[in-house]
Amino acid sequence: MSSRREGDRISNYLLEKRIGAGSFGEVWCARHHVFGDKVAIKMPTDMQYVRNLQREGVAIHGLKHPNVVRAIDLDPYADPPYLVMELIEGPSLRVVIDKNRGTLPIRAVVTIMRGILQALRAAHASDLVHRDIKPANILIHQPPVDLAEVLEQSVKVTDFGLGRVGGTTTQSIAASGSHEAEDGRGIAGTIAYMSPEQKEGKPVDARSDLYACGVVLFEMLTGERPQGGDLPSSMRPDVPRFLDEVFRRCYTHLDRRFGSAEEMLTALSDSHGPPPPPTSLPNAYVASSSGLECPACHRSVHRDDQFCIYCGQQLVASVPRCQACDAFVQPGDRFCIACGQDLRVLSR
Repeated sequence: MSSRREGDRISNYLLEKRIGAGSFGEVWCARHHVFGDKVAIKMPTDMQYVRNLQREGVAIHGLKHPNVVRAIDLDPYADPPYLVMELIEGPSLRVVIDKNRGTLPIRAVVTIMRGILQALRAAHASDLVHRDIKPANILIHQPPVDLAEVLEQSVKVTDFGLGRVGGTTTQSIAASGSHEAEDGRGIAGTIAYMSPEQKEGKPVDARSDLYACGVVLFEMLTGERPQGGDLPSSMRPDVPRFLDEVFRRCYTHLDRRFGSAEEMLTALSDSHGPPPPPTSLPNAYVASSSGLECPACHRSVHRDDQFCIYCGQQLVASVPRCQACDAFVQPGDRFCIACGQDLRVLSR
């Protein structure tokens, strides 16, 4: 039970309303006692999280990016310890997804994902891997009535409490539902959005955040998390094919994911318009002086790509799928990434 009450003073701020609580502690809306500026204040209720609170404050203070919730003040030695942050007056992406359930406008989905990626690009450039990207940690500041008109700068990434900074891993200060490791090297994150390497306690890098982005993208488009080999368009017919390919490039083996948030942003750069119409497939790859290119949009593609990541054009005459779970697989795969089936057995 919280010992804080409305009207209590924390440093220069008066508590007004509790807006969040979890196993780590509480978040309150507060206002400056003189200027009246409103802020959010995070306070741990368990003292084991004080050091983590300090690490989170230092991490986000160093970012200073419009798509990252801003740190304003921090005192881990006060009673109670606290972190003062920018107040985001709007819902979390979790609330938005639950309200729309597979009807979120495609334009809004792309804009929100671009905002998330802008934040991650800045974080990764500072050697900070978030490790807990999920809808609850994405806030939408003052969303418009028509979500199709949402702006990139309205998207705010928060809760870097699991962040890996310069090789030092913090434990979770997120709400319950996150799994933490005592030694800072094991599982940390929220299972449903966790990359395979995180689940196995292996080292993570920026690509682990991009795996989680793929899960969030699928959920924004369909209202559900990915299962097996389903693509977003298999559950929602109006999803453009290039978004299927963007999802596939996230929700895959580590070495086949986008290499950076910048690469994923590029793949989404032309997404506000409809994809070009499909063309014939027999000789899908076009050779040019610079290598292989898509026959529809003429951008560079990789020999292993089955779809163009820019326009969604199918690049192979037949896309292989696992006969056990129907997941999309790559030519040459020995096992299905979705169900683990030995693909050589099925091909006999």
